[in-house]
Amino acid sequence: MAELRTTTNAPSTGLVKGLTLFDSTTLVMGSMIGSGVFIVAAEVGRQVGSPGLFFLAWLLSGLMTVIAAVSYGELAGMMPTAGGQYIYLREAFSPLFGFLYGWTLFLVIQTGTIAAVVVAFGKFLGAFVPWVSAQTILLNLGSVTVFSHPIAITVSSQQLIGILVILFLSALNVLGLRLGAAVQNIFTVVKVTTLVAMVALGIWWAFGHPVPAISLQGFWKGAHWDLATLTVVSVALVGPLFSSDAWNNVTFTGSEVINPQRNLPLSLFLGTATVCTLYFLCNWGYYRALPFYGAPQAGLMQQGIQHAAEDRVATAAVQAMLGGRGAGLMAVAIMISTFGCTNGLVLAGARVYYAMAKDGLFFSSVAKVHPRFRTPAISIMVQAVWAAFLTLTGSYNELLDYVIFAVVLFYILTIVGIFRLRRTRPEAPRPYRAWGYPVLPLLYIGFASFVEVALLTHKALRSFAGLSIVALGIPVYYFWRRSARRPAAS
Repeated sequence: MAELRTTTNAPSTGLVKGLTLFDSTTLVMGSMIGSGVFIVAAEVGRQVGSPGLFFLAWLLSGLMTVIAAVSYGELAGMMPTAGGQYIYLREAFSPLFGFLYGWTLFLVIQTGTIAAVVVAFGKFLGAFVPWVSAQTILLNLGSVTVFSHPIAITVSSQQLIGILVILFLSALNVLGLRLGAAVQNIFTVVKVTTLVAMVALGIWWAFGHPVPAISLQGFWKGAHWDLATLTVVSVALVGPLFSSDAWNNVTFTGSEVINPQRNLPLSLFLGTATVCTLYFLCNWGYYRALPFYGAPQAGLMQQGIQHAAEDRVATAAVQAMLGGRGAGLMAVAIMISTFGCTNGLVLAGARVYYAMAKDGLFFSSVAKVHPRFRTPAISIMVQAVWAAFLTLTGSYNELLDYVIFAVVLFYILTIVGIFRLRRTRPEAPRPYRAWGYPVLPLLYIGFASFVEVALLTHKALRSFAGLSIVALGIPVYYFWRRSARRPAAS
């Protein structure tokens, strides 16, 4: 077997090393922490129907995320190149697999997540500026039908704010790696501090408010410990997995990380373990502050986790503990969180399309580096344009459902790639080896595959839409490959 190709890791790429261990860890954490942990608990609660299964969903999501991250560490240390997961799939299987990941990342995964997060930013900005709302339609462009699902193409004030955030942060990241990293560090520190404060607030509240007996009695309501219950929990993992996603973005910046063989695997573990622990404890705080069930039409505190107004569970919990000022505090916290998350996604994602272009599998101009700032400027702006378009075409939940099926599919393939590379390239340098190999990677593959089957059976339309997006990349790949082989015009 040929040795690993390093075309995207050569000095000629023009990218510069500038990310320390701290930068890499904040990129992992900052990309993970968006709006999801503050919102998705309501939908998870409605799907599983009991507190016990609610916490089980968050626990399984955290375990899956950390296991995947420590497994990816082996590939990150082995191939610390621009493009990360795109490179891993290319080397483990073939350029086609790498392209399909990059294609789906561009069309749905990265840009769709950016769109969803900035829509959430606009949603919470509306708490202070009522004009910023999904109901304030500035322009109506009609609708299109995709997979029998009508999608309205509108420009609301909320969407406009989201687009402006995308363009601003994209322009900022063009101006230099260190500037983008500095913004990421600042916002990640603030976000983590906010989550720690949420956990501390929940502990303070718990000391003065014992759990009601009715809550203890119904903790495992509806849990029959059979295939049906496991399927329900698996479908409910969409929210927690989305909230925990984008941890792999640090691998996209591999050629810009200082001492990547050490810092990439370490940042993956530290970042995911910290965030997943904070997520679980935050949800425990929600449970201590609010009734789990409640009623849709009840008063603010009686709506509970399942029926929190507009699914703003974190806001309802903080209001229960601190009173009226809690809503404003949470809106500010979520705006900071989503802004920082968007910056991390913008910074990292463009490196994948840059690597694809270097391989002749994307527009050649995307492979160019800004001559002064040494950033993949064109790649960043192409990503911005498509993400801005996606903000006009779908709601938060619609984008989430499309994204998560494709995300888990490629996570499975990448971890399978660890086994394949161990067999086909045993001599390749591996400064770090995956923890618990082969048991932990196999556990991830098995359970993640079950989650995919559950999504296909219970959210078939959107899951098949995600599969179709991946499949459409096959003819596109052969088009790009043929174009790359065509002699350039003199």
